[in-house]
Amino acid sequence: MTSSTTMTALAADTVLDWYRRTARDLPWRRPGVSPWAVLVSEIMLQQTQVSRVLPAYAAWLARWPTPAAQASEPVAEAIRQWGRLGYPRRAMRLHAAAVEITERFDGVVPREVADLLSLPGVGEYTARAVAAFAFRQRQPVVDTNVRRVVARAVSGLPDAGAPSTTRDLAAMTALLPPDPETAAIYSVAVMELGALVCTAAAPRCGDCPVSALCAWRRAGSPPAVARSRPVQRFEGTDRQVRGRLMARLREAEGAVPVDDLRDAWPDDTQRERCLASLLADGLAHETAPGCIALGGPPPA
Repeated sequence: MTSSTTMTALAADTVLDWYRRTARDLPWRRPGVSPWAVLVSEIMLQQTQVSRVLPAYAAWLARWPTPAAQASEPVAEAIRQWGRLGYPRRAMRLHAAAVEITERFDGVVPREVADLLSLPGVGEYTARAVAAFAFRQRQPVVDTNVRRVVARAVSGLPDAGAPSTTRDLAAMTALLPPDPETAAIYSVAVMELGALVCTAAAPRCGDCPVSALCAWRRAGSPPAVARSRPVQRFEGTDRQVRGRLMARLREAEGAVPVDDLRDAWPDDTQRERCLASLLADGLAHETAPGCIALGGPPPA
């Protein structure tokens, strides 16, 4: 066994021990959780904080505990249930995935990565996350947190740089323990380490279980090259306007006359542009001239 192999094995054991002692008790990590519940959690967690996802996740599964239950209702109900979780197109994709699972896979979330990738809204990360966390497969699960931990601990870099699916998957695969069950736990443990300890702005190296092995620490913790990023504003943006229009449509029991949407935003040009974008995205549809409802039109 080479020294690098020994260090990798030691790091895996140490990270796994740390995770077992300190892991957050999140419902999608509990024993016996269904693959559908894991898929719902992964879609909801995209670009959204755990604290915001928890109540939405519980309510979603209480209403739709299976893909077939979700698929039996119109997409408008999925968008309505999504509420203010943000990026409501995820609700449409989750509903579309439920329909695909029901029609193509007899209502059972598929196990294979290729089949998962064929579902609407499921990309490389989500497919492997479901395969690993729901089906306990030895799959590299790579998100922003994992990329940062690997860059620092293994490569000695302050940040992960630009994503590369091939490179990132290969780097994580090399670290996975051989046993599939252990590998699945290790994947979520590394993710947890990046989310809670090896954070982007203020890493808590004193609390890191692999600090002594970290190549970045051994190199003196060199800082990342500062990158200027424009400050993203929200007030007055099309995103804010779309959100207000969606809120009005969610609150209504049926279609809403276009004139009744005027008080959602005072600028006629911007409001009309945003309403047109909701229609184009399938988040809303015209039930009759001048009347708007959530979701796409019902099947012919």
